[in-house]
Amino acid sequence: MRTLAFASRNTKEITRDIITLFFGILFPLILLILLSAINNAIPKEAEMNLFRIQNLAPGISVFGLSFVALFSSMLISKDRSSSFIIRLFTSPVKAHEFILGYTLPLIPMSLTQTLVCYIASLFMGLEFTVNILLATVVNIPIALVFIGLGLLLGTVLSEKAVGGICGALLTNLSAWFSNIWFDTSLVGGWFETLANALPFAHAVNAARYALSGSYDKILGELVWVTGYAAVILIIAIILFTLKMKRNK
Repeated sequence: MRTLAFASRNTKEITRDIITLFFGILFPLILLILLSAINNAIPKEAEMNLFRIQNLAPGISVFGLSFVALFSSMLISKDRSSSFIIRLFTSPVKAHEFILGYTLPLIPMSLTQTLVCYIASLFMGLEFTVNILLATVVNIPIALVFIGLGLLLGTVLSEKAVGGICGALLTNLSAWFSNIWFDTSLVGGWFETLANALPFAHAVNAARYALSGSYDKILGELVWVTGYAAVILIIAIILFTLKMKRNK
């Protein structure tokens, strides 16, 4: 009950900032439209497979979730800078309940953002299949990765600092190492190794496999992403626990 009550409060805080909320949902759509237009202008013999809507839609749906990290980091850092969080630290609410309370409202937001991306893709040539629903669900682990990263950074950094890191650094990191704009195997070397070590490319691969119906390949990619999500959220809980003890 305590977690749900705190999650309800956070939902109200998120929906209160309508402009930022719409920007987070609509910006991936702008990218989708632009890249789809570029793909239509490319001669067919060029074979730019990554920009075809079947590959582009899952990639943009994952990349768009990087903006959720900004929401979670700003939410928790704002609370830390006010007396609100100090009062909560004196309550019986535990650290994992705080983190869960911040996480729960952002999951529906992430699913909504993904669905909006796929619905828009239908108007750009994506064929409607039930695999769209599976691809949406498959995005939950990478959404938890971004939410966890936002909460982790928001726990230790100021509101101004998380805006720069989550708003610029993390979005660029997820863009370059995710197989969305180009195949990292074409670069090879340390770049490909690092891309395969991070969860972003695995999340994009899982979404593409789900959309294409390659069900046997999804789990191998999701295990990697889910592992990252679990570790990041655990670290966020540990750091939040330390913050609570210092401020009591």
